[in-house]
Amino acid sequence: MSQVPNITLNNGVAMPQLGFGVWQVPDHEAAKAVGTALEAGYRSIDTAAIYGNEKGTGKGLASSGIDREELFVTTKLWNASSRTWTRDSVLREFDGSLDKLGLDYIDLYLIHWPRPMTDDYLTIWRAFEEIAKSGRAKAVGVSNFQPAHLRRLLDETSVVPAVNQIELHPRLQQSAPRAFHAEHGIATEAWSPLGQGKGLLDVPTIIAIAQKHGRTPAQVVLRWHVQTGNIVIPKSVTPSRIKENFDIFGFELDGEDVAALTALDSGDRLGPDPDEYDF
Repeated sequence: MSQVPNITLNNGVAMPQLGFGVWQVPDHEAAKAVGTALEAGYRSIDTAAIYGNEKGTGKGLASSGIDREELFVTTKLWNASSRTWTRDSVLREFDGSLDKLGLDYIDLYLIHWPRPMTDDYLTIWRAFEEIAKSGRAKAVGVSNFQPAHLRRLLDETSVVPAVNQIELHPRLQQSAPRAFHAEHGIATEAWSPLGQGKGLLDVPTIIAIAQKHGRTPAQVVLRWHVQTGNIVIPKSVTPSRIKENFDIFGFELDGEDVAALTALDSGDRLGPDPDEYDF
């Protein structure tokens, strides 16, 4: 039995608050990494078309022996500028992801980036609404959408995104998007929750809190995410770290810890600006 709490999405679907991400995991390593994560207790796996590892991820899921109903699988549409996005092209991409994963349905399907300069995310989203209605995706959402992008979806379409997956960590706490999400029933999911190994886990404040609780800096940051209410998807291919990142439910940060972590917010991004990123 998994000890991970669920977040109930706005359509009633239950999503584990802690999942395992496979960004930058090569396809030939994905099956092993996913298998290790599932053995550690994870039941939510996050991939994407652009990661190039949906096949390996699917092999890891299939070989686990875990009932499909116990798993929560997320993948994402890579809405690149090289394509003219129509209903039919979106549906073809979705079918391709299903085929690579070897699944009959996906639990959560996301638009990877808004790319507002091309103004096609409304067309894409309407196809997502159709996918959700068909039941082949239990929930649909977005990734890297700013409040202005979400507002257009709310004003001009009929399905509220279940999730917005955004860059979020103690140095980029995203208070404005999180407030918008909370107001409109959109769950916040954090990518790069540990800061991509670019110094966040070496911050003295985080190290001190980790020592106080007899935990690692990574466990402290992941615990902060969970207590903040974020869905979080750390990634690793190292078995010991995969297990370490899962072991965050045996302690709790106190108010002083949370205040110290909140004070680390500098607004610095590691990834692209969603208003400007095109590909």
